[in-house]
Amino acid sequence: MTSPRSTWCCCARTSTHLLERIHPQTLVVNDPAQVRNAPEKIFVTEFPDLMPATLITRDKAEIEAFRAEYGEIVMKPLYGNGGAAVFKVAVKDPNFGSLFDLFASTFREPWVVQRFLPEVVMGDKRIILVDGEPLGAVNRVPAENDIRSNMVRGGAAETTQLSDREREICARIGPALKRMGLLFVGIDVIHGHLTEINVTSPTGLRAIKRLGGPDLAASIWDCIEDKVAAR
Repeated sequence: MTSPRSTWCCCARTSTHLLERIHPQTLVVNDPAQVRNAPEKIFVTEFPDLMPATLITRDKAEIEAFRAEYGEIVMKPLYGNGGAAVFKVAVKDPNFGSLFDLFASTFREPWVVQRFLPEVVMGDKRIILVDGEPLGAVNRVPAENDIRSNMVRGGAAETTQLSDREREICARIGPALKRMGLLFVGIDVIHGHLTEINVTSPTGLRAIKRLGGPDLAASIWDCIEDKVAAR
């Protein structure tokens, strides 16, 4: 039986193929071929030195070895979004076996396993890059008794400024985003560690504006207009 997630992934890939037929004669944001080639939780592995320790697998023995090396971990489906099905696993967790079975029976894709960053309680920063340049950010603080900072999961939005480390991360990935035609991107950074590069439908623009930051929607349209005019 085909799962709803598999059906959605198939439809999304089909959409990029169809959009590729009109791009670049008609500007598609973001470049559909590169969206297809840069799934959020895989594309980020192009920059392993910027990430927390990460494993992508379905193998229980590999996950247990990873836990033995790094202690507390986070498990999430490779093609998940919005903080759905993100679990923290303790060093000695009696629920791990059942959680592994649940993932194995629910998700056909591999899973992302990462070293848990306890600093997430201070926030998971969403940084918006437009044509490779960081133009705004919002800090998302998890609700009490939750590790997920996604605003759709109850995370609270706070004003923030970019640290030197976060500017370094943006400087590293910005040229690649620009070269690939990924004009509108949102990255996630926890305590100086890059965890995701979101290229499909990044959120955070409204929160940034609501908290007194720049109107990034206008910046994105200005960039689009410049690119269209340059043709």
